[in-house]
Amino acid sequence: MPTVEFTTTFRGRPETHQTWYHVVGDSSDKPPLIALHGGPGATHDYLLSMADLGADRQVVFYDQIGNGRSTHLPDRGADFWTVDLFVRELRNLVTKLGIGTHHVLGQSWGGFLAQEYALTRPDGLTSLVLADTAASFPEFLAEANRLRTLLPPAVEQTLRKHEQAGTTDDPEYQEACDVFYRRHVCRLEEWPAEVVKSFEDIDADPTVYHTMNGPSEFHVIGSIRDWQVVDRLPEISVPVLLVSGRHDEATPAVQQTLLAGLPTVEWTVFGDSSHMPHWEERARYMEIVGSWLGRHDGNPDTRVG
Repeated sequence: MPTVEFTTTFRGRPETHQTWYHVVGDSSDKPPLIALHGGPGATHDYLLSMADLGADRQVVFYDQIGNGRSTHLPDRGADFWTVDLFVRELRNLVTKLGIGTHHVLGQSWGGFLAQEYALTRPDGLTSLVLADTAASFPEFLAEANRLRTLLPPAVEQTLRKHEQAGTTDDPEYQEACDVFYRRHVCRLEEWPAEVVKSFEDIDADPTVYHTMNGPSEFHVIGSIRDWQVVDRLPEISVPVLLVSGRHDEATPAVQQTLLAGLPTVEWTVFGDSSHMPHWEERARYMEIVGSWLGRHDGNPDTRVG
């Protein structure tokens, strides 16, 4: 199983963990794409449609620490699970794999991470793709809750009942959440097995998701509920492609904030999609993203491995 060592310091003691990764595609003279999954607390699996881009370049998938095939630490709390932790893990992965020039695609929470990574001005970063994401979690949450008000009244009543009672682990609450998810997360009648797998992995170990986010996409009580980089967007110097769905929980309103703040940016909206146009409109998505990467390849100086 391919992993790289990732060292953290917790309460004054250094610890070594494992970050699992997977590289798709043949080596080429084009810079690789590093894919950052969402959650926080999901896994790379639901992004695997992006392996389609491996026909043209290497695509690097990985499970962020605490998730999937990487080291799990269920005893850790909010003082450990920070945005900075995941930025350091990403930088460590790039260094350990010997990656030079590269693109980064961050989806949902992965887009938060991608922005924070870009703000460190890493060597070799040539472009960002910010997919179904935002520059402000409070703004994202406000829009998600606006969409929630449009749910059937009985669904909203069930959600509120369990949130007030603190019983969000009740199957009835999860069923009510599913109504929202099938409108604004993935609108396909049958969800791809890879998407289901990522949701199952959150359920199997919800440590990161519950600590940083909360019990659902719209009931956010976790440690990153106040995260935002709106004032720092002008510092992101690489070109950025925004992609989102017309029915996305990351609504057009939150995309407008990114458009207004980023110095060099383009935006594509997928009209028949919600939060996962990489599955909902797969062929067009790969065409748009692949073309963007090709136009911003820069001068590659290395490959993965």
